[in-house]
Amino acid sequence: MGSKGGAREVTKREDTKKMDIDFIGNQVHKTNEFHEQIRRTNSFMCLEVLTKLTDNKRAVDLLRLVHLNMPEKFNGLLRKMEFLEARSLSPNLKTLSQLLSKLSTNIHGALVLECQLSKHQLIGALMDNGSCKLASPRHSVAGRFNCWVAFDICMEDAMDGKQFPVTSAIDILKETISTLQVFNGASWQETFLALWLSALRLVQRERDPLEGPIPQLEARLCILLSIVPLAIARVFEDNSTLNCSSLQEGMVPMHLKPGYERGKSGLGLTSRRQGLISSLQVVGQYHTLLCPPASVVDASNNAAAKAKSFISRAKNVKDGIDVGDYGEAFVKEGGDLRHLIVEACIARNLIDASVYFWPGYVPASVSVSHSSPFQRSPWSAFMDGAPLTDDLVTALITSPASSLAEIEKLYHIALSGKEDEKLASAKILCGSSLSRGWNIQEHVIHYVLKLLCPPVPLSFTESRSHLIEYMPMLSAVLYSSTTIDIVHILSLHGMVPEVAAALMPLCEVFGSLEPTSSHKLRTYNESSTYMVFSLAFLFLMRLWKFYRPPVEHCITGRGGAIGSELTLEYLLLLRNSRIQFSSDDSQGERMGSANVHRPISDGPIYIDSYPKLQAWYCQNRSCIASTLSGLCSGNPILQVANEILNMIYGRLTRSGTSSDNSSTPSCITTSGSPVTSAQDAGQIPLLPAWVILEAVPFVLEAILTACAHGRLSSRDLTTGLRDLVDFLPASLATIITYFSAEVTRGLWKPVPMNGTDWPSPAANLMSVESEMKEILAVAGVNVPTSSSGVSPPMLPLPMAALVSLTITFKLDKSREYILCCCWTCFGELCFKQNGEAVSQLLRSCFTSFLGSLHPSTSSLLTGKGVNSLLGNFISARGLKPPVAPGFLYLRSCRTILHIQHVNNGGLRLVQELYQETVPTWLFSAGKGKFGEVSAVCQILEGYAMAYLLVLSGAFVWGVGAKRPSRGLSRRSRIVGAHMDFIAGVLSGNILLECDAITWKAYVSCLVGLTVSFAPIWIQEVKPETLRILANGLRGWHECELALTLLERGGTATMGSVAEMLLNSGLND
Repeated sequence: MGSKGGAREVTKREDTKKMDIDFIGNQVHKTNEFHEQIRRTNSFMCLEVLTKLTDNKRAVDLLRLVHLNMPEKFNGLLRKMEFLEARSLSPNLKTLSQLLSKLSTNIHGALVLECQLSKHQLIGALMDNGSCKLASPRHSVAGRFNCWVAFDICMEDAMDGKQFPVTSAIDILKETISTLQVFNGASWQETFLALWLSALRLVQRERDPLEGPIPQLEARLCILLSIVPLAIARVFEDNSTLNCSSLQEGMVPMHLKPGYERGKSGLGLTSRRQGLISSLQVVGQYHTLLCPPASVVDASNNAAAKAKSFISRAKNVKDGIDVGDYGEAFVKEGGDLRHLIVEACIARNLIDASVYFWPGYVPASVSVSHSSPFQRSPWSAFMDGAPLTDDLVTALITSPASSLAEIEKLYHIALSGKEDEKLASAKILCGSSLSRGWNIQEHVIHYVLKLLCPPVPLSFTESRSHLIEYMPMLSAVLYSSTTIDIVHILSLHGMVPEVAAALMPLCEVFGSLEPTSSHKLRTYNESSTYMVFSLAFLFLMRLWKFYRPPVEHCITGRGGAIGSELTLEYLLLLRNSRIQFSSDDSQGERMGSANVHRPISDGPIYIDSYPKLQAWYCQNRSCIASTLSGLCSGNPILQVANEILNMIYGRLTRSGTSSDNSSTPSCITTSGSPVTSAQDAGQIPLLPAWVILEAVPFVLEAILTACAHGRLSSRDLTTGLRDLVDFLPASLATIITYFSAEVTRGLWKPVPMNGTDWPSPAANLMSVESEMKEILAVAGVNVPTSSSGVSPPMLPLPMAALVSLTITFKLDKSREYILCCCWTCFGELCFKQNGEAVSQLLRSCFTSFLGSLHPSTSSLLTGKGVNSLLGNFISARGLKPPVAPGFLYLRSCRTILHIQHVNNGGLRLVQELYQETVPTWLFSAGKGKFGEVSAVCQILEGYAMAYLLVLSGAFVWGVGAKRPSRGLSRRSRIVGAHMDFIAGVLSGNILLECDAITWKAYVSCLVGLTVSFAPIWIQEVKPETLRILANGLRGWHECELALTLLERGGTATMGSVAEMLLNSGLND
């Protein structure tokens, strides 16, 4: 019993202990539940309080302040809200879910910029008048596309063949796209549609090009089918336009837009891509603009055939039919320029092949015929290993490649193939694939540059340069790539610095070699050292723009105006800076568009690395700056000059073909230096090209002197010059430079162009002048007659010699590398020094685009817009189409003497607008006005000036966080200085004489435009200046605008915003 009782007692104690533990456990559980309930209640109450707080407008303003100036913290808040919303999706938490949704909505309300630019705020008096309503120009019939005229001007200006801009047209166009999309308040569909229409108009203006060494249809098609798609790709890639386009897309945080952050997809990128697709659908309605020029009809038809074939294949696959090998598809009609545009966009992954299924994209009348395997395209045969026969090479040169693999194979053959294959591959690569391979043009350009900088062969052990081993291939590449359109295409892609850097070692090496043959060059196919050097040297000189008149060097100074005059040092500086940018860009963010590959050489290049080139470069500058300095008769350079004179004039003595009115040409020497008996008359000197070029200025001085003193006839002078150019084509650069410099010095007497001694223009002068006056009159410019018709025209001797030399060249495609140098020396119109003609032309430009005042009603007659400004077409065979004033201005503005205003002023003009023009206007806006001026006119005046100022700055500096290279760091300084000026007026430190209404409209509009369209500018203004501007706006009851201005000022003005919110009387 005892043992049993003890056991029961132990059991009882254990049960009691368990009960105690259970009780304690229950108590703890109840306590935990109570605490959890309190925590949930507190959390719920906290969310309720936060929701009520964020219902308050001031709280939303503070949140927006954090979003604008501390985006990483604000995005962290949004991510936490998303996490909470994801966990509250349970049906049991319906109330909490609703509360979180409300709070999230309130927080996202901070992303909306409430102070959008309002015409009622800016020009309230005008809007209060019920009879005067302003409508956006894009909503009116006449002005629907006129607000996009900057596209047309930008593209047409890029077609000026006398200029080689160092900035890529892709970069310029990309900034223009972003700026106009923001300022026009347009959707991406409207923006891209306007862009395509402008590019189509560009092509149609010269669909039937005339002869002449000027950029023609090839370069215009490059804009449409290569530059524009690449610019759109840049827009897709650019993250900095997010803030600028937020007014149209809604200010959604970065982490909610993965397309901007990771470049794959997202709301912003989807919006742009959908806008592009919609624009391509709408552009199909413009049938007239889509009509292809005759030279690209086949390409258009092939693009349509590709779409038709794709649809047929897809249908057969869907039906389970074995499609087999279709071969190549062809159509004879039905294709248009939209088919080429779509193919260009597909090639750059902007859209996909689903566009082929658009209704009506492939006309129902189009039938596709498939070739047999024996009729396949030449590129298919080439990729299958067919030998490069003459017929295949010809076919490959005339038809562009369609894939990068084809280009890469050509490149490798050109480097390591057989000798005949190297030459053929180089010609093919620089043929239609370079000029019309629009879908891969940037890749073709890259490989052409790589051919100009060939690598050192692995087995090469000689001491001489390895470039000599590639001489035939280099000759073919240089000749094929120096045509007018190809050079212009290279400049459109912004490759001028890279091409110049590639040409310099070629000039240095081949200019230092002695020729191995004494016969003169007759065709470009002769791969001699002189020909390779001349091709590379003249190419380099064209990129450097040596042909510009020396007087402009004097006007703009040694370094030239910013963005106008180029030097070799500047070209190399640009090239080296791009290398630095490429090395810093480790992620390769922009290597997928225009600059698809890294530079050919990774190291910086300086002109000091090429002593022969540098020596000629210095001598060329000396020839421009002053006359030739005297050299002693025994100088080796003078001996070389005498050898050249004996070569070009000794032949005349031996053959007896010298003109009767001159002395024996062989007696012409430099500085009286005698000719040694060893120098046979007419013997060709075997000297390096650099030695020849160094002596050419002394040769030219000798023959001009001999002609001026009657010892050399004009005919013999011209014949000698032409022989010199045939002997060494590179000498043409020195001839043009030296003669142009001598003309500006005024040391040579003029000679009569009478048709006896010198060629006479009398037979055509009157008709040419009459035709020019007719062209100018149509453009709204009236100029007096310059020729009297009595005495023959007179020209300085050097200019007469240059004219006579130019006449000896014909329009021959094989001589384009020379013709372009001669052509660009002439053709300057009456705008060179006629200020009145310039004024008439500018007035005509504005009148043709905007309209003119009706003489009786003083109302503005609607202009015809873009077509009236730039013209529908500029060339047509057998016709003389009128030249539109805008087109005439773009082609002649660089010849105007006052270049700081209407020529290459660009950056400088905008700087003057901010720092001088607008402040001067504000100081005197109230002066000189006749009669009563209504408040409406005063408001419009202020509004117009503000819009002009901000838009001009946006075109030059951009509106995104990334500044265009041409803007450099000037934006912050110039904009800041102008804002300081406004703050000085608002503070009472500066007194103005303009109307108070005009002043208020100007400041309000300027701030509103900057806040809405260029908010990044505000962060570059001094915080104190922003506070003064905000106080001034508050004094005008522009409290919302003042608040938004400070919000955009960065962290330095956050305290001012909080203070304004606390002290202001803004309603919740």
